[in-house]
Amino acid sequence: MSASLLTEPQRDCLQELTNIAMGQAGDRLARLLNVFVSLSIPHVSALTPTDIAMALQSLNSEDGSPLYGVCQGFIGGGIAGEAMLIFNDTNYDDLASLLKYDSVVVGDVRNELLMDTANVLNGACLRSLAEQLDTHFSLGPPMLLGQHRRITELLENNRMQWKQALVIEINYTIKNHQINCDLLLVIAEHAIDGLIEKLNYLID
Repeated sequence: MSASLLTEPQRDCLQELTNIAMGQAGDRLARLLNVFVSLSIPHVSALTPTDIAMALQSLNSEDGSPLYGVCQGFIGGGIAGEAMLIFNDTNYDDLASLLKYDSVVVGDVRNELLMDTANVLNGACLRSLAEQLDTHFSLGPPMLLGQHRRITELLENNRMQWKQALVIEINYTIKNHQINCDLLLVIAEHAIDGLIEKLNYLID
């Protein structure tokens, strides 16, 4: 963790806030699907676009198939960023069954599955995080990732927009089902000061 971005108390505070927010998101998904959702402890780090691309590349399946996911921008209270829900090692037929889809999972149906799941996880997580920070996030339209180009390529093409970002990552898995996804909150470099101001208020 870069000391120039967050102090240890600020990082601990952010980790606790996101742990609560992502826990509420996981609980909402569990209630919706009537399953047990397991989630990891949030991991907070300072990463460059290349770092993020390499981390996502490590999630690729062994057969080399591209990652799929949904990206949604958020802004409010001097904070801005992207929520990225990345699916890896996921059986989409299994997910469709839990969501009570009747269609065979191909193309547009898979994309609809991704959007529905992201709507639950991203929305619940960002609402909870905003409430704890005593602010409100306006959400941009969700965008499908990995449909035509690899996610790593999209990040590399946007490399010049920022040099470093604060990234919060958590993994969700559904017990007894082949469903696995990572939720990444990427706080833009220019918005980190706004986040720090909120964290310092809570710490004090």
